[in-house]
Amino acid sequence: MFTGIIETLGKVEKLEKEGGNLHITIASPMTTELKIDQSVSHNGVCLTVVALDEGCYTVTAIEETLSKTNLEDLRVGSVVNLERAMKLGARLDGHLVQGHVDQTAVCSSIDQKDGSWIFSFAYDPSLNNITIEKGSITVDGVSLTVIDSKKDGFSVAIIPYTYEHTRFHSYKTGTRVNLEFDVIGKYVAKLMGARN
Repeated sequence: MFTGIIETLGKVEKLEKEGGNLHITIASPMTTELKIDQSVSHNGVCLTVVALDEGCYTVTAIEETLSKTNLEDLRVGSVVNLERAMKLGARLDGHLVQGHVDQTAVCSSIDQKDGSWIFSFAYDPSLNNITIEKGSITVDGVSLTVIDSKKDGFSVAIIPYTYEHTRFHSYKTGTRVNLEFDVIGKYVAKLMGARN
């Protein structure tokens, strides 16, 4: 489990295809604190550390993961949002995040407001994922509050700290992002659907 509070950014140093798998090597300030078999969220995707080497670590994404996330968009030099799994008993500053991406979305607009930004995202509503006004959403691993909830999209307000310390500063219209919808909302939606 994660909180959606990004610890640091990593930089992709190497990408290696092996069958349907992609081995991703990342340079990160937290590498020295990692160990083999540890779970780390990469743009909201929970992946396991499989190798450590001189300031870099490697994780492997399987074909299923690549087909449902934006990890296949990574290139050498790409910046990645990183968060280690939460410690049981620690303060939960974001919301409960599983690291299981539900689907991707596309950044549809970016509006600068006096000292902040409004980012809007559009997604395919046919997968029956929903947002609610003032509910939680995870965008590329970042825990955020929904504004302007729609059937096929939503917006979020981004403060300068989040803009500077996450991938948000690199987004453009058309950027593909990973979404994890609120886990409680998903269960409620499933239960309501089963009753209809």
